[in-house]
Amino acid sequence: MAEEAQVDYSLSNPDTLTKYKSAAQISQKVLEAVSGMDNVNFGADRWCIEGAKIVDLCERGDKLLEEEIAKVYKGKKIAKGISHPTTVSPDSYITPYTPLISDPEEAETKLKAGEFVKIQLGAQIDGFGTIVCDTLVIPSKQNEGNQIPSRQADLLLATHWANELLLRTMLPQGLLASGTEEEKKKAAASQKQYTQAKINSLLEKVAKSYDCNIVESTTCWLFERNEIEGKKKIILSPGEGVKGEGLPEVGDVWGVEIGVSLGTGKVKTLSNRPTLHRRTTTTYGLKRPSSRATLSEIVKKFGQFPFSLRQLDDERAAKVGVVECVRGNVLRQYEVIGDKDNDPVARLFTTVAITKNGLTRLSAPPEPDLSKYKTDKKITDEEILEILKQPLSKNTGSKSKNKKKKKRPAKKADDDDDDDDDDSDEE
Repeated sequence: MAEEAQVDYSLSNPDTLTKYKSAAQISQKVLEAVSGMDNVNFGADRWCIEGAKIVDLCERGDKLLEEEIAKVYKGKKIAKGISHPTTVSPDSYITPYTPLISDPEEAETKLKAGEFVKIQLGAQIDGFGTIVCDTLVIPSKQNEGNQIPSRQADLLLATHWANELLLRTMLPQGLLASGTEEEKKKAAASQKQYTQAKINSLLEKVAKSYDCNIVESTTCWLFERNEIEGKKKIILSPGEGVKGEGLPEVGDVWGVEIGVSLGTGKVKTLSNRPTLHRRTTTTYGLKRPSSRATLSEIVKKFGQFPFSLRQLDDERAAKVGVVECVRGNVLRQYEVIGDKDNDPVARLFTTVAITKNGLTRLSAPPEPDLSKYKTDKKITDEEILEILKQPLSKNTGSKSKNKKKKKRPAKKADDDDDDDDDDSDEE
């Protein structure tokens, strides 16, 4: 035990960042396969098409995650696995959705042409988990020529720019200041970090620019070893009496989530069976043998990371076994949440690390091709446009770049930021 306590699991230890990056690469690779963004490495068949069963996509995604995880840290006594099962949430569904084969009606749920689909998954190495989520539109006649029509474009653009703004407001102020140490200290002292109230105010303006709304109570969490819901959290569009805790600091890893609705952003609990669970730190004397057997399998396979009941050996037995575990608060049960008025919702999830040189996207949704989005709406707020121009990290000169950055009109909020995180010195 004493030896375990001496291990430095912070980002100051290069091993920690290496493990985060290994997990992130797997998460990113599998996301691209499931979403159809990477036909080179995983074959030319597109997974997310009209008529595809959601349960099949979830199972295929988990199988690929397991295969990729098995390729790293071979022969080493390091725990590794899935940090978030593959989930596929259609149109108005907000939270991750993963139906069971043993629930015949839900198992038949299929993707529909033209609907928004949220794909979320993740991998962990030695307890350092990364999660990533992207939103895509299932191809339909409306999207012929890869064009995204007006209201679909409004939702995707609002989500993209809200995410870019959120990441920039999470940077500790003065972190990217240049000059002498004294000048850097003065810059940090003169700039106030964005409060959660200010972050919410700015995000609301971005969403309103596209006639959309931030999804109620979307939560970003501090990540720690074996923990994806740490001591700090940022709550977006918080409900009455709800507030976040703490602000990002250097050395933090965060799971950054943004959800945007074409409707009001208000939510409701759906009637679907909750199949996503996570072990808590609560201890409770389970009475039923089936409950104890289920919990034992969960602890062995998933630790404290989220899992789907379909990942357990006996799906039907698991449905019975988790009941007492949830009642005794040994497991947290994630309800299936949807848009209150059944309006389409888009969601992104990015795992980021904050180092002395800025913010690094460890696992993130692919950069969208904004030229496909056809809408007459745009961001005009000068404060927001100025924030979107800011980089996410310092250019340390550690990499030579031959590509010329494209200069785009700031008024359209089309700044080119996809190289920001590549330049950080992550030691």
